[in-house]
Amino acid sequence: MVDTRNESIVTEFILVGFEQSSPSTRALLFVLFLALYSLAMAMNGLIIFITWTDPRLNSPMYFFLGHLSFLDVCFITTTIPQMLIHLMVKNHIVSFVSCMTQMYLVFCVGVAQCILLAFMAYDRYVAICHPLSYAQIMSQQACVRLVSTAWFFGLINGIFLEYMSFRNPFCRDNHIENFFCEAPIVITLSCGDPQFSLRVIFADAIVVLLSPMVLIVISYARILASILGRSSSSGWRKTFSTCASHLTVVIFLYTSAMFSYMNPRSTHGPDKDKPFSLLYTIIAPMCNPIIYSFRNKEMKGAVVRALGRSSLSQAESV
Repeated sequence: MVDTRNESIVTEFILVGFEQSSPSTRALLFVLFLALYSLAMAMNGLIIFITWTDPRLNSPMYFFLGHLSFLDVCFITTTIPQMLIHLMVKNHIVSFVSCMTQMYLVFCVGVAQCILLAFMAYDRYVAICHPLSYAQIMSQQACVRLVSTAWFFGLINGIFLEYMSFRNPFCRDNHIENFFCEAPIVITLSCGDPQFSLRVIFADAIVVLLSPMVLIVISYARILASILGRSSSSGWRKTFSTCASHLTVVIFLYTSAMFSYMNPRSTHGPDKDKPFSLLYTIIAPMCNPIIYSFRNKEMKGAVVRALGRSSLSQAESV
């Protein structure tokens, strides 16, 4: 144990972020990230609107997609606005409570996303491999239960990870070498030996990331076996097109999350952490609606109808 009697207890943190960059670089990053944030909010908002209002998208796949977009909106709103403010001001101080709150929301939403992506893969498996039983298995009640399960595990797991991250007092350097309060970095600033908490975070990441990944792999392995047994090449292409969007989103999210939470801290550094943090905090939420919209004819049609209704309403109001 470390004797903290002669050391000051940390009550606030400083997010280093991009403060070492030149003013012109920070201004450029502000414009870039503001554009990406606005684009991600607009596109995910549009996905939420059309999946919840367009009757032609009244299916489990689009029900899950609407909730995934809602989680994306929650995730980027938790981290990016604060980063934009810090790019323009010199004061990068965040209170202890603010850091805890941000970290809990990142945990909660991130875990819910991982579980929801696994349920989306299961939905594709049932639709392709058991089409006759699809409506019965993936009923509205079943879909609501699955989404509720994702949120429940996100909320509970967030509380557990929050406790593990802040179980020790903080009496070391209070500079966080990132643009938001990321758990592995914050834990290393705590008093005493942080290795126990880091090992628990690592073990939790294995369960949270790899368990849904196993379900995803099994679902797509069975889908692949099913489509390879079909003689119709057009059916194979249609099935692959339907699943490719989901697989792309899974690769984006899981690659960045695994690097951040399943790699030894000795392999990390500010130059390595920030790109992967940006990948899952803003790039993935921005790309999700683009990936689903451009690879799905029904989604593209719904977007066109929604924009058409908006233009018509504006014309009538003039």
